[in-house]
Amino acid sequence: MSNSNIIDLCSDDEMGESNMKKCTREIEPGFDSASAPSVCPTPISRQFWKAGHYEEKQGQRCKAAIPYGKNHMRIHPMFLHSNATSHKWAFGAMAELLDNAVDEIQNGATFVSIDKMSTPRYGTPALLIRDDGGGMDPDAIRRCMSFGFSDKKSKLTIGQYGNGFKTSSMRLGADVIVFSRHLKSRSLTQSVGLLSFTFLRQVGYNKIVVPMVDYEFNSSARTFNPIIPHNEDQFSSNLTMLLQWSPYSTEEELLKQFDDIGDHGTKLVIYNLWLNDDGDMELDFDSDPKDICINGDKALSRMKPNQHVANLYQHSLRAYASILYRQLPQYFRIILRGRDVEHHNIASDLKYLQFIKYMPQIHGNMEVEIITAIGFLKEANTHGFNIYHRNRLILPFWRVLRIGTNSTGRGVVGVLEPDYIQPTHNKQDFEKTSLFQKLEDRLKQMTVEYWNKHCTLIGYQQVKRCPSATSRQQEPPSSTTQNCADQPSLLNSGSEYKSSGAGLIKKRKDLVDPPVKLQHAKRHKGFCGTDDVQYISEQPENSVEDMMQVSQKILLMQENKKLRLRLLSLDQTVQELNLKVQQLKDELENVQKHAGELENELTQTLLESYTLNKYEQHVC
Repeated sequence: MSNSNIIDLCSDDEMGESNMKKCTREIEPGFDSASAPSVCPTPISRQFWKAGHYEEKQGQRCKAAIPYGKNHMRIHPMFLHSNATSHKWAFGAMAELLDNAVDEIQNGATFVSIDKMSTPRYGTPALLIRDDGGGMDPDAIRRCMSFGFSDKKSKLTIGQYGNGFKTSSMRLGADVIVFSRHLKSRSLTQSVGLLSFTFLRQVGYNKIVVPMVDYEFNSSARTFNPIIPHNEDQFSSNLTMLLQWSPYSTEEELLKQFDDIGDHGTKLVIYNLWLNDDGDMELDFDSDPKDICINGDKALSRMKPNQHVANLYQHSLRAYASILYRQLPQYFRIILRGRDVEHHNIASDLKYLQFIKYMPQIHGNMEVEIITAIGFLKEANTHGFNIYHRNRLILPFWRVLRIGTNSTGRGVVGVLEPDYIQPTHNKQDFEKTSLFQKLEDRLKQMTVEYWNKHCTLIGYQQVKRCPSATSRQQEPPSSTTQNCADQPSLLNSGSEYKSSGAGLIKKRKDLVDPPVKLQHAKRHKGFCGTDDVQYISEQPENSVEDMMQVSQKILLMQENKKLRLRLLSLDQTVQELNLKVQQLKDELENVQKHAGELENELTQTLLESYTLNKYEQHVC
């Protein structure tokens, strides 16, 4: 069990020790705990974008030098602020904390709750985030509090860099206290950790330290007892700093925060929330008692009731959280200020919905399949693509086209999930690689093609094609697709198609009570010759739900085909193994038979030898 003294967040030393190295209480000279303020003072500047600019006390810069003989770097408290500036948007930081709770679904989490609370010591607003996931044991919470350490190695988890908790909590407030309870192998532990920008600055630390205490449940006494692996002074030192700089003034009050966690889970209390440039609290808890908004946002005051989520997500956390994940288990709840957030599927709002397949090449000749849902969202007066990664929204309504005087692309909205490109650390953008550039080019082309074909359906005039574009379309297909690696393939690969002058027409015998009538399935030459198959409903009155069902059935058919192939391969493997087993059985039987024959021969030989000996004795 890890000890409960202060964590010193330094990097690895030359001996390879963890940068979660425990240290004794190293208070800077001049610090007197008895004379320290009993009420937590606020930072010099409560405005986030100014809080990182402060002058160090005279003589502190030289103390930050690396001591002779210790080959490790220190992390200055200023890094907490500079690291948090990666989040330009407060809701982006909030999303990181939601991600941590969603990742706990695999450990049994059923909800994450976000609410406003009032700190018991100061009476100021604080942000409360709680989940019922697996929680963290003393070792895990120390990894959480350290930089770059992450236990999330699964492809199903969103987090992977080991930095999200620090950047997001420090972006929302100057201080955060973490309560976590963990049950493992009949051992129930609970830990408290404090990451406080205020504490580090007021005390005068020139490195980041995190006071932490741990407790373990005593089943016989039915109480939680402190974990003290070395001496009581270390535990007492940490507890003193926690009570001095946190919103809780007694140990009893501190431990009472575990009452609503249960046997496992984690709770964050972010306090000393940042102010905006106008001196107002950045998060607005008052405009809507069931929501959290961005304070001072003039666009929010102009919002009309029943606005589409595309117009609200930048100002309303409830709207943003409703589209933050493409899919969530039905049993998992996001609770915002006491009311569930209703999941919103953007694709279900689109009119004249189409599904377009894009198959880029990655890692040499390897292809991946990306299906984009695209359609019109005229009511929201917006356009762009909602790009997800591992089920998490990275770019909401990303505008790949600038709307010109001819309105090309206006109202065109798409949804896709290209997991083959990597997001940036703040999960608000993608790394600008060549694969991302190709995707951007393809989405631009996709938008223009869709607009030119269907803009008349929503009242716009079709833009006349220039002669060069027309002449290019009249070129023989071989001139553009001869050297292309992407071959045309249909979403409904299980159906038969026959060629015609107008494109690929599905045979009538396959159209037996389809859920939605399909007008046509044309082949469009995409970026670099990529072929896409597009489906559009024949009649506008066809519901989006029906189109979504068709898409789901198509995807299920493809997945079914893959599973069948895999099953055939497994069956073949089983047959080969059964054949080997039978061969081994036959060989074993032959060996046993031969062994029996040898045993009989040996018995016969021994009997003959015994008889011969008896005869010789008798003769003598």
